[in-house]
Amino acid sequence: MNIQITPAARTRMQQFLGTHPEAAGVRFGVRKTGCSGYAYVVDIAERVAANDRVIEQDGVKLVIDDKSVALVDGTEIDFARQGLNSAFVFRNPNVTGECGCGESFTID
Repeated sequence: MNIQITPAARTRMQQFLGTHPEAAGVRFGVRKTGCSGYAYVVDIAERVAANDRVIEQDGVKLVIDDKSVALVDGTEIDFARQGLNSAFVFRNPNVTGECGCGESFTID
């Protein structure tokens, strides 16, 4: 599995993890939602389940459930600030379409 975390995303994830020292890492995956089918999930991973995969990059542990692995393989995770807004940005080579509002995506 190949997932890349940019320095900006790594810094933001380390900030999250710093406020949750008991966390197992950062949960990254997808859930079914929206008008296109899937949305990304980034959250604190309280624990690692039997069906999770854990990868570590630059000191950040990503916890990914088995159902999401094929959908996020190859993704680059970035973190961007624009004006007063900030958010994780995903560059996923598996995406074949996105909804107009940018909240969900499709994978064939």
